[in-house]
Amino acid sequence: MSTDPAVRDSIDEAATTVGSLWPVHSFVTANPLSGFEGRPFGEAVERAATLLGGRGYPSAETFEAALERGQIDPTRLEAELAAAGYEENPETLLSRMADATDSTNGDADTATDHVDRVLSKWLSAFLDEGSAHWSMPNREAGFYAAFRDMATHDSDIPDEGIVADLPEDPTEAIEAALDSQPEGQWTDTLTSQLAALPGWTGFIKQRAESDGAWQSAYPISLDGYLAARLALLDAVDADIEPDDAADVNTADDLARAFLRAWEATYRDDLVGTVAARSRSIDDAEASDRPDAQLVFCIDTRSEIIRRHVETTGAYETYGYAGFFGVPMEYQGYDADVSVDACPPILDPQHHVVDVPNDDETRTQYDRRSGVRAAVDEIIELLKANAATAYGYVETAGSGYGLSLAARTLVPGRVHDLIDAAAEVVPDEREFCEPTVHHQQTRSGDLPVGLTREEQVEYAATAFELMGFEEFSRLVVFTGHASETTNNPYDSSLDCGACAGNPGGPNARVLATICNDESVRTELRDRGFEIPEDTVFLAGEHNTTTDEVELFADDVPESHADELDRLRADLATAREHATAERAESMGVDGSTGISETERRAADWAETRPEWGLAGNAGFVIGPRELTSDRDLDGRAFLHSYDWSTDPTGDALEAIFTGPMVVTQWINAQYYFSTVDNAVYGSGSKVTQNPVGNVGVYQGNGGDLMAGLPLQSLMAADDEPHHQPLRLSTVVHAPVERVTDILSDHRKLTELLDNDWLSLTVVDPTQEHRVFRYEASLEWIAVSERPETHPGPSNTPTVADD
Repeated sequence: MSTDPAVRDSIDEAATTVGSLWPVHSFVTANPLSGFEGRPFGEAVERAATLLGGRGYPSAETFEAALERGQIDPTRLEAELAAAGYEENPETLLSRMADATDSTNGDADTATDHVDRVLSKWLSAFLDEGSAHWSMPNREAGFYAAFRDMATHDSDIPDEGIVADLPEDPTEAIEAALDSQPEGQWTDTLTSQLAALPGWTGFIKQRAESDGAWQSAYPISLDGYLAARLALLDAVDADIEPDDAADVNTADDLARAFLRAWEATYRDDLVGTVAARSRSIDDAEASDRPDAQLVFCIDTRSEIIRRHVETTGAYETYGYAGFFGVPMEYQGYDADVSVDACPPILDPQHHVVDVPNDDETRTQYDRRSGVRAAVDEIIELLKANAATAYGYVETAGSGYGLSLAARTLVPGRVHDLIDAAAEVVPDEREFCEPTVHHQQTRSGDLPVGLTREEQVEYAATAFELMGFEEFSRLVVFTGHASETTNNPYDSSLDCGACAGNPGGPNARVLATICNDESVRTELRDRGFEIPEDTVFLAGEHNTTTDEVELFADDVPESHADELDRLRADLATAREHATAERAESMGVDGSTGISETERRAADWAETRPEWGLAGNAGFVIGPRELTSDRDLDGRAFLHSYDWSTDPTGDALEAIFTGPMVVTQWINAQYYFSTVDNAVYGSGSKVTQNPVGNVGVYQGNGGDLMAGLPLQSLMAADDEPHHQPLRLSTVVHAPVERVTDILSDHRKLTELLDNDWLSLTVVDPTQEHRVFRYEASLEWIAVSERPETHPGPSNTPTVADD
């Protein structure tokens, strides 16, 4: 039987509304409404409210708190409210917003709820990634085939009418289920079914698209999911008609005005800083060669440590995407699997593995790690085996009790013990080096290592994007990672540019490349005057404790004094940074280091660090624009010098890469804050990990898609994260920015649809400020408050 092509088209169109969800062990922050980014923001949140039931704007209580704290400028708010047609005072309007109730669609369909529970059970068993000791049978045949084969054994599925009549092709099953509906309704029906369990369907979509090892072994598709779901709905006589009644807050227009005023208040301050410093750059005198240069990730947490590093000595810091421009797949020395170490918008191009270069240290490491692995395996077998589990608990219970008590009562001491043990057991980085040079082998579809031409290109691109013109004796590429205990969301605190993995491996690769003399020769031929005495090295910033570890085994003795001084100054910077961060968590700043170490080791700590909470801005330009200014860890900072980029290629790469990723991050934090139950993941206290792929709230249901409450809220009713859309500020000629946007429809679509804002400070036009409006048109911003114009008021570059 041939399937109607319209069915395939409807499935594909419905799938575009599903936002991808990565496994929690490699958490990628992404916009939960990415499938709606082709719509204006207001329209997108309304559509999402209909399908998902989520709120799209901050609550009246959140706006009220922002007003009380001075985060919303009253003049801005008055202008925005007037432009939206509101004349009452803010207090009256907030009261009206709070009183507005969401429209509801009546009681839940219990038959549909039953299908959701059944599917969640099947999906958690099928999609398990190594957590279950007893695997679901017949998984290798694929989800739909396994479902057809085994559904009769599930007592929660009616005995009649589901398996016997299901065709082998899931598309045929979908067509049969849609047969009673008009073709024009098919897409809406399938969209509503995919939206019923958006966490699971988002995970299925991501897994199918990435086509990794788990997908190859146990395939699943949205087609197979839909076929099984529609069959189950038919078996319980549930209605599959799409519900078009919108769950939209009647005060959304009012909330939009408050949100725009809040965003404008933050943006004005950020743009004012950049514009003022832009004027002063021209008059700045040339500085001496810095003692060292440190390249950090653009991550907002880097802003704090960079600021404190710069105050300790003659240091320059730069911001660059934390994968350091090398799209690679990385495998540690004793790792069983490889991980992607690049942003999810890129595919890895190289396989890099750590290989030993010191046999004596390697032997020591192997011996101790082998014993540890054997003990872990025995313990796991004892716990999982029905015959030995009770005896094991009786025997080992007291030991576990002491361990739990220590981690609960004295986690700081536990952290010290872990550090002491780490000094005894060698780190694999002490006897391994990454396979940077190209090998005549492949790992799967990827070549092992990089060719000389690729090495030169990655290094040159890094220096071009950052505007490097001078090199100090020490240049440190500093990746970042977090340190937490008993935290399913630990990867959400690692490097987002490395797909939720530590950034140290990428930093080591780029440092190795730049120390290669033949690479440096070619870089000099391309205009990068790297002195003979410049040494590149890698480091890793622990964002939980603010310790910066340097991988400096290969640094020559001639640089020992500078290296010792740098280490000492990094320790000082850590003291100051942890004091600042401790105060942001309501703790005495004088206990900064001990408090952050306690949080890293405490197995009961629900907030080891704030992560990227607070993110609201993205500055693209030289560090001088923001140095000496406390940005409160709220801005992504990417180094860029327009004067060294005459073609605009470097700025284009920043726009199409880092700016897109930062918007994803910002959107997830925004939506997880405004409606944590729908777009976040609720409290960590009531979460349960499932299948090593995600978490439930409670003991079942949909996969939670976003961030937990403790990553966003200072208290139940007090957001720490200010839910604002991203404000991007660029230091470059406005014509250059316009040319780049004109070549990238996806970028202009995001801007035209208000998913983020873009402001340009133009150094070639007397440092004037231009705000993007729509359709590649700009407004030269004056000193008066800006208001959000109507859709017809979008002039070309001109004063407003």
